[in-house]
Amino acid sequence: MSGLDLTLFLSTFITLIVILDPPGIVPVFLALTGSLTPAQRNNAALRAAGVAVLVIAMFAIFGQQILDYLHISIAALQAAGGLLLLLIALQLLMGRESGAQRDVGVNVAMVPLGTPMLAGPGAIVATMVAVQGASGPGGYLSVGAALLGAIVVVYLAMRFAGALRRVLGESGTMLLTRIAGLLLSAIAVEMIAGAIRTFVTTTS
Repeated sequence: MSGLDLTLFLSTFITLIVILDPPGIVPVFLALTGSLTPAQRNNAALRAAGVAVLVIAMFAIFGQQILDYLHISIAALQAAGGLLLLLIALQLLMGRESGAQRDVGVNVAMVPLGTPMLAGPGAIVATMVAVQGASGPGGYLSVGAALLGAIVVVYLAMRFAGALRRVLGESGTMLLTRIAGLLLSAIAVEMIAGAIRTFVTTTS
């Protein structure tokens, strides 16, 4: 079996780290898991990381076939993810985030943390492109290792986000929740705008 392709590994890993943005996920994670216990918060971080790996890996292997079969474009997937994030962002801004946390973090871990925050269109497309550029078992292993490494970094950022919560206290965490809602809404609008630009470009 061929060895790992170090160049492909590094390029894929760095690309995914930039897209996943571990420091940026911390305030959103704290906002969405604010009512959970530390154990539940850690469980949510692990679940979110697991969901992200499964979703991205599934699309990396079968993504193009799935999208072609359903006649769904990447832009449509991006727009749907943006709308979903916008709904979550509005809940954070209006202080209604607790309703999404009743199921001890399971729902939050899957949506919106696992997908589309982590396993979003950017990470999915980047991994699909990396797989298409891989050659032989070594190339596929390199992409898989890069994906796992990037997700581990994001998981560690979420896993130790509780330390930041202890420093901020309740009032600081509430302020961070509102800021996270604002940032998340901006990310959602950018995703929708990007999808619209893609639709316009492809149809013109």
